[in-house]
Amino acid sequence: MATANQEHQSQLRQIAELMLAVAGESVVVMKRNAPERALKLKRHDEWGIYLEFLKVMFNLTDRLSALHLPIKEQPQFMDSLEDAVTLQLKNALEPAFGSGSDQTEIMLTIGAAVAESRQAYERYRFLITENNPVKDEMLKDFGGRVADTMGIAGNTQVSAAATLCASAVIPAIKAILAGDEPPAAVVSTATQATHTTPAPPPSLATPGLQGPTGTEIKLVSVMSTVAGEEVETRWGLHPRFRQDLPPEDMQQVAKLMNRVAKILGERYASVAFSDEWTSWHKAGHA
Repeated sequence: MATANQEHQSQLRQIAELMLAVAGESVVVMKRNAPERALKLKRHDEWGIYLEFLKVMFNLTDRLSALHLPIKEQPQFMDSLEDAVTLQLKNALEPAFGSGSDQTEIMLTIGAAVAESRQAYERYRFLITENNPVKDEMLKDFGGRVADTMGIAGNTQVSAAATLCASAVIPAIKAILAGDEPPAAVVSTATQATHTTPAPPPSLATPGLQGPTGTEIKLVSVMSTVAGEEVETRWGLHPRFRQDLPPEDMQQVAKLMNRVAKILGERYASVAFSDEWTSWHKAGHA
């Protein structure tokens, strides 16, 4: 059993990275499809949405792996995937919480997500590689759970977007299990089909579909602050990035970023001083 597990190490790592990346990108897609609600979401709300996507992907992987692995190896594979996702999530969150952070809470969170996944989705009986009403029913159930988590139960646009994101990941997981190269952009179809307005920035603690999980570097940042009735918006570059840019490129970046800061600052000011978003004003940041 241990030998079989070693044979699948690469697949486990790839699927774990894929799951975390898709979950992070899907949070952004959900916020695009409910922009008014997105402004009210707190970090723990986004985390709840993120976990809903992990839950459904655990179930989808369980169904797909049963078609590619020997019966005796498949349960061990899924147990190992739980460990792989826990490790990848710890690596992804280390920049935010430090290298000495306790892994126990992450392990318990992922364990609970797997248990809730089984409780929510195992009752649906269908062949994952075929289109059928039961599969559609499960994905619709998942979309409804995402809308509930966002606090907008019954929102058909969010539910449909969540269903598209979950459906889009199936070919990628299947390709990894078959030893093929997964598609480069898993949720691009869902993003294009449901795009409405520019998305707010994702939470710093939510890994996104930006490349290998846990290796993202913030090169450019924009921050708005409120002092009394004045709003100050400023931008900055990563020091190493600034050093590497030739002077002419730096001038171009500065010109563009000054325009970006002006647009974002004006938008933030209109929001921060409105009656509807007084809580933003108190927070003092965009």
